[in-house]
Amino acid sequence: MAPDEPREPPTPAASRTYGTFTGVFTPTLLTILGVIMYLRLPWVVGHGGLLGGLLVVGLAVSITLTTGLSLSSIATNTRLGAGGPYAIIARSLGLEVAGSVGVPLYISQALAVAMYIVGFREGWLWLFPKHPALIVDLAVFAVVFAIAYISAGLAFRIQYGVMAVIAISLVAVLGNVDVWRGGGNVVLWGRFDAAGGPSFWSVFAVFFPAATGILAGANMSGELRDPRRSIPAGTLSAIGVSTVVYAALALWSSRAAPAKELVTNYTAMVDHSLYAPLVLAGLLGATFSSALSSLVGAPRILLALARDGVIPGGAALAHVSSAGEPRRGMLLTGALVIAALMARDLNAIAPLISMFFLITYAVINVVMLVESSLGLVSFRPTLRLPRVVPLLGTAGCLFAMFIVNPSFSLVAWASVVALYIWIMKRRIGRPDDDVRSGIFAAFAEWAASKVTELGLRTARAWKPSFLVPVVDSAELRGEFHLLSDLCTPAGSVKLLGIANQQTVVGLTPQIESLGRALRKRVFTTWSVLDSTDYPTGVVAGLQALRSAFFRPNVLFLSLNEGEQSRQELLRVLAEARRLKVSVLLCAMHSKAGLGRQAVINLWLRAPSNGDDVAHALPSSGANLAILCAYRLARAWQCELNLICAVSSEADSARARAYLDELRDLCRIPRGANTVTLVGSLAAAMRSAPQSDIDILGMSPRFDVAHAEDLVGLSGSTCLFAMDSGLENALA
Repeated sequence: MAPDEPREPPTPAASRTYGTFTGVFTPTLLTILGVIMYLRLPWVVGHGGLLGGLLVVGLAVSITLTTGLSLSSIATNTRLGAGGPYAIIARSLGLEVAGSVGVPLYISQALAVAMYIVGFREGWLWLFPKHPALIVDLAVFAVVFAIAYISAGLAFRIQYGVMAVIAISLVAVLGNVDVWRGGGNVVLWGRFDAAGGPSFWSVFAVFFPAATGILAGANMSGELRDPRRSIPAGTLSAIGVSTVVYAALALWSSRAAPAKELVTNYTAMVDHSLYAPLVLAGLLGATFSSALSSLVGAPRILLALARDGVIPGGAALAHVSSAGEPRRGMLLTGALVIAALMARDLNAIAPLISMFFLITYAVINVVMLVESSLGLVSFRPTLRLPRVVPLLGTAGCLFAMFIVNPSFSLVAWASVVALYIWIMKRRIGRPDDDVRSGIFAAFAEWAASKVTELGLRTARAWKPSFLVPVVDSAELRGEFHLLSDLCTPAGSVKLLGIANQQTVVGLTPQIESLGRALRKRVFTTWSVLDSTDYPTGVVAGLQALRSAFFRPNVLFLSLNEGEQSRQELLRVLAEARRLKVSVLLCAMHSKAGLGRQAVINLWLRAPSNGDDVAHALPSSGANLAILCAYRLARAWQCELNLICAVSSEADSARARAYLDELRDLCRIPRGANTVTLVGSLAAAMRSAPQSDIDILGMSPRFDVAHAEDLVGLSGSTCLFAMDSGLENALA
């Protein structure tokens, strides 16, 4: 596939989608509640005692919980396609990083299928010791592969039954009343390292793989009805339920048998249950379900890698069936699983599989940490986390890697770096909406050439960079706080003094003083231009800065009275349109100023032809108005009203639905109000809630006199926004 060739994924006509419970919660929970829960949790409690065992469980869960929170927060900010964690990394850090992590993640997911089948075989041979091991492996693989190949929907329906079996097995374990009546000699803290026994970290290394599996639902991102809601709800609830189950079983184990028995008898949970066959059925069901989830998820990761051209021959593997199933990828994954089963010994590579999962978790936390630190306006998750969460998640994943197996950790990281270099050399092309440009721009100016190559002017990397022409410094002092609030955080201001030969000497120190004061709040630069008149100076500044690396993307103007000022303003607006620079025109109310900074009214136009938000926003030119309203509402921590004026009462319902959809897709805070008013814009402004600032889109035929009238009608300062075409409130 050519680097610049567009990669449009095929869209099956009858592709099935899944909800939160089916697509995320069930596979995630069943992958977490695996064989280690049945065979190793009592061993952990035997060595660590009740409190030591709970500490091991809590430490492992804390690492996966922080990753689950980061994954969930990113999912609420991004419209994910196929690929789950791979898609998340690709949209933020680019295809090179995503591919270097995604390829080993896919291979690990496929090899995990073989490991789960081996685990199922061990349980089966426990019941039927005379059955040939290879025949059992191949028979189980055939059943798992057939189910996954037919459809993910069939796999999920079977997992309902498996979940019921596991639930019944847990009842058989926890329901043994004799265990709860006894347990008078519960050991609270074990003796790690005693008599040649394992250390605390060795016990942690044995248990930790049980806490993984949180990506099982996220891998289905391309086939979820609403991944923004399903991934957070399903993943976090699965982590919560599994944590409660592990804690309850740890308490049960501490009372079920003496520590000596727990550390020597791996079947203690079976032996001390109400009915052993039910627990054995749960053990077999857990391994079978984990194999099925992995075999369903792995081809979805491969599909995303293929569509982006990360792997050679991706065009063939990017094909899906009419039902949306990646069956070619399924065949390749099946071949990889069979090859692993025929090797007959997966113990040698099992730690490496865990390492690749942990690397993926670490990178997800890094994505969350980077995006939340850059202050990009495109990062507006509805689940907002403090930066300490992904920081702890990253540190925890790295810590766990080198605790579990330092040698394999180094091998895993070396493999990822080698893949990154290989993908970079292939020059496969890059998505047009990742945030790496923002990263390079924030970290170092020397990376300017790299940022340009990656596309600084993408919608996801957009942040306000204001060019503010100044003739009178006193006027700017009135707009001082508004500028800083709109540009904080991560925005910038360029003050452009417009002077003539008589005023240049006096204006220069005034601009410098204002610039230094503004720089305390937001990154600010300044310069003074000697010009014959105001429009000529502004136009010259716009043209000169077009070639600058950090060039302004918003021209911030003030609306002044007088016919001459009106004509000058129209000349500047015409040039801004030609140069594709957006404009924010501030019409400050002479008496109210910025008022109490308590209420913002954002005025929007509902499409008359019934278009959805994605199609209506570009034509209405409201992207800049929405982005500015969002930033200002966050800075002021105030009430935000989304208002639409309609011509008749019959249009109110349609307009209200449009505003609700826009609020959802643009991730505007839920506390924002949607208001529809019947009548002309002027009439609506008279009856609208009193605001401190009104924000409106600027029509191509902007009428300066009409704008001045709206300031009087609203009784507040007005901001008129004109899009350049480079902003996107949906990004």
